[in-house]
Amino acid sequence: MATTDVTSQDAARSGDSQPGDLEHFSYDDAIVRMFATATVVWGLVATLVGLIVATFLVLPWLTNGLPWISFGRLRPLHTNAAIFAFAGNGIFAAVYYSTQRLCKARMWSDVLSRLHFWGWQAIIVAAAITLPMGITQSREYAELEWPIDIAIAIVWLLIFGGNFLMTLINRRERHMYVALWFYIATIVTVALLHVFNNLVIPSGLFHGYSVYAGVQDAFMQWWYGHNAVAFFLTTPFLGLMYYFLPKAAERPVFSYKLSIIHFWSLVFIYIWAGPHHLHYTALPEWASTLGMLFSLMLWMPSWGGMINGLLTLRGAWHKVAADPVLKFFVVGITFYGMATFEGPMLSIKAINALSHYTDWTIAHVHAGALGWNGFMIFGMMYWLMPRLYQTKIWSPKLVSLHFWTGTVGILLYIVPIYAAGLMQGLMWRAMDDTGHLVYPDFVETIQSIVPLWWLRVAGGTIYFSGVVMLAINALMTWANRPKTYEVPVYSAPRLSKEYHDEPLPPSVLQDAPVLELGKKLDVFSQMDWHRRWERLPVKFTVLTTLAVVIATLFEVIPTFLIRSNVPTIATVTPYTPLELAGRHIYVSEGCYNCHSQMIRPMVAETKRYGEYSKPGEFIYDRPFQWGSRRIGPDLQREGGKQSSFWHWTHFEDPELVSPGSVMPSYRHLIEEDLKFEAIQPLVETVHYLGAPYSEEDLTDTANVARRQAEVVAADIVRQGGPAGKQNKQVIALIAYLQRMGTDLFKTPEPEAESEEAAEGETDADVEVAVEAETETAEATDASETAE
Repeated sequence: MATTDVTSQDAARSGDSQPGDLEHFSYDDAIVRMFATATVVWGLVATLVGLIVATFLVLPWLTNGLPWISFGRLRPLHTNAAIFAFAGNGIFAAVYYSTQRLCKARMWSDVLSRLHFWGWQAIIVAAAITLPMGITQSREYAELEWPIDIAIAIVWLLIFGGNFLMTLINRRERHMYVALWFYIATIVTVALLHVFNNLVIPSGLFHGYSVYAGVQDAFMQWWYGHNAVAFFLTTPFLGLMYYFLPKAAERPVFSYKLSIIHFWSLVFIYIWAGPHHLHYTALPEWASTLGMLFSLMLWMPSWGGMINGLLTLRGAWHKVAADPVLKFFVVGITFYGMATFEGPMLSIKAINALSHYTDWTIAHVHAGALGWNGFMIFGMMYWLMPRLYQTKIWSPKLVSLHFWTGTVGILLYIVPIYAAGLMQGLMWRAMDDTGHLVYPDFVETIQSIVPLWWLRVAGGTIYFSGVVMLAINALMTWANRPKTYEVPVYSAPRLSKEYHDEPLPPSVLQDAPVLELGKKLDVFSQMDWHRRWERLPVKFTVLTTLAVVIATLFEVIPTFLIRSNVPTIATVTPYTPLELAGRHIYVSEGCYNCHSQMIRPMVAETKRYGEYSKPGEFIYDRPFQWGSRRIGPDLQREGGKQSSFWHWTHFEDPELVSPGSVMPSYRHLIEEDLKFEAIQPLVETVHYLGAPYSEEDLTDTANVARRQAEVVAADIVRQGGPAGKQNKQVIALIAYLQRMGTDLFKTPEPEAESEEAAEGETDADVEVAVEAETETAEATDASETAE
């Protein structure tokens, strides 16, 4: 290896070299430094926003009715920043550093690498601007609207994926190391999930309606949502683990065979598990059960990966005590094991019935995000810093302090939230000896857990302080860098296209008296066949894609094609133009972050909320709004429960009608005018998607909405509210709330019978008329004859 200031591109691209020739190349560490810096910056932002929204839950008056910083709008900003900004940039730093070294090749295109970096940061900034503005699809982890989604698809698949795959094709290392397998699975599957989950029909520049509705929309969303966790927060981090842990421990991976089993079983099984997020909902029972079964099977590959990681440290445990980097990795892998044990456990229906919609899910998610993703990134960053900045870490003591504050912060964060989730679940279902709810008032259950939320704020503050330490250490280490980075130049021969695989080893049962099938199985179990796949990146990518697609189609096809999955209800009709506008406001404000619209068929829920939800009630719901958490009560049967003036007061000052509520004021909805002319594109789009509307609704939308707004406003006045408010946004939202869940109880109109009756009446009338005319004619004839 020579050292020079040459920043040459990969020599192989010149076309001058021949297979077998020695080529000289350097790695592009500048792009790794860019992504590493972005990781630290967005880590600060994501954890700070998380701390802010956690504080808003205990001090809701802090927002003072300002929509831009309301909990419903900022919470998606926190999750998107944590997943796609912090974890995303950490993934890219890991991929760009390790891929070049594992392939013995510079990234295929420096231009694509830079386009990837700046394109991804632009997407994050766009998310940071649009989400607080209320521009959202209101679907968890897929909130961004269609123009940004298109940008994500281009940057992720064409720019990042294309650059990565071309680097694999132009590599100088024959076989692909296990970390690269997980990177391939990540790129392919995230692209599939993103594209198919975000198919929309635009109704405006920053708004569109999903092509899926109700049950199908929920299914697609959690097919995406669960697998975003799987293939954005798990598989790339496993690739990270398989590369950086052996490097830090200076030990090879414990088991090559276990890596193969881990990879393929994870890729094939994980994609099935999404429906366990929808237990006891209107999703068909078979899909929910299938999701549970495959979630349980996930225990095997998940723990296989954890065991492979921890046993990689065999013989190096003495280093763990002294090396903070290994400490971060060990705790991170331990949290992975804990989260992947708890995940399948929570998919069991009986447990899910208790945990779902409670803070238990929040604790589970944060154990994975803070412990697994956070600590793996921190460990990687501290390992990378001296190598990227070519100097010593500024303060090793601060690294150790970060480790301990982070560990304490996680525990202080998740333990109270686990307790809060358990309390919520038990209080919601508690019934006395007479069969009545012990806590019929929902707000009682919230007030009971507020002290635990305060502990979470304390834990979050400590964890955030650790991220600040990382930022300070990174900044000071960067400040101590040399004036000019050395760029080592490496040499390796170009791979020849001709390659002959070694023959598979003979079976150890070769001479044993067993069936030939047994011998073949023995050879197969040695897994040497997998070495052939590892030298073929395109074939490997295709096989990975097939594993994901085939598993997906087993669920998607029946869900969409079997009509009995969603029995229709005759009385369910589309939302009126004003109600549709109200639903649009509901979605924009992110109400799904606190309220569900799904009553499960459980005694406690039907007693508290009313008749359980039916699949056919949601056929016009784009997007579905079933939620995943209840900070407020379920709203599925909200229609007609409260007066319109009660809702008006509730939005103005929730404490007035619901003492102890943690809901912030939505005063801006009362003050801002509704743009009636903007409703027409909404109506036209949902009509295009199949919702039947009258000609008047489609052509005179604004006036139709105004007439209903006047009725709602007059209702509020009659109940003691202010007059002249029919043009305010809150009127549309109240119209939507008063409609919610009421269609099920309407009396169906006997349309067919009416038509038959009408036809029958018409025929009878005709017969009577004909008879009368005949009689008249006969009488006339008789009269004329008589004359």
